[in-house]
Amino acid sequence: MRVSVRVCRWLAAVGSVAVVALAVFAYSTVTKALDLSTLDRLERTNRLLAQEVDLTRSQIQQLSQTLDTVMTRDREVRLLAGLEPRDTDVQLAGIGGPVGEWTERDQLLSEGAVGRAAIDMRLDIGTLLRRSRLYATSYADALDSVKLYADRMTRTPSIMPTQGFLSSRFARSRIHPIFHEARAHEGIDISAPMATPILATAGGRVIAVNGPRNQLPGYGQTVTVDHGYGLITRYAHCSKINVRVGQRVERGEEIALVGNTGIVTAPHLHYEVMLNGRQIDPQTFIFPETIVD
Repeated sequence: MRVSVRVCRWLAAVGSVAVVALAVFAYSTVTKALDLSTLDRLERTNRLLAQEVDLTRSQIQQLSQTLDTVMTRDREVRLLAGLEPRDTDVQLAGIGGPVGEWTERDQLLSEGAVGRAAIDMRLDIGTLLRRSRLYATSYADALDSVKLYADRMTRTPSIMPTQGFLSSRFARSRIHPIFHEARAHEGIDISAPMATPILATAGGRVIAVNGPRNQLPGYGQTVTVDHGYGLITRYAHCSKINVRVGQRVERGEEIALVGNTGIVTAPHLHYEVMLNGRQIDPQTFIFPETIVD
């Protein structure tokens, strides 16, 4: 059987084309299958990412609600601390979307639903971080103020210094019971039996003790306590003193006993309060309810 060269060449060409076509078909089929597999995987990944985005957004909402509660507590604590409440706009710490031109990255992300959700979450998280920092600073300020306020209340005279009855009030001028002339009475007199305990009316430090050997003229044996914040109290006509200079005392602590030393007509306590060096009516510092230390 004879075959011409032309036929052989033609058969070879056809065979080559068939092989190439078959290879291209096989490659296309495999590539398409791989693309479909990759696409399916990407779709499943996107669904999972969308679920994670929804879960994270739910958590962000819960955190935002928690911070709203903190904002309310912050307002209450600042009020208790004697501080001005923060402006609501300041407390919200710039809630809103981005301003200005978007970056190329954000523009690409914004083309898909998941990307847009991711951008929104990033903005929300940034806002929550700013708010949390604001509240941390606010609470620190309030805590410092409360501590200062509590310390001041601890050092503010607030109780009767002894058990007895008020026999003479604070007066800029009164007739002296012994000298029978007009003189200022810069404290109050509380009549009580001899040796009745005298109590410190607030926390402080004893800065002066005038005992039997160095009695103050007219005052007799005297204890003077510095409470800080410009407040000083003085307890005069004592029969006995139980503290020493430099000693720290607390409100309600016994510091002396009622007596009749100095210029007196009967046992009693002469009690004075000085604010920034000026005599103040002690009754303004005797509260109906005791400050609790």
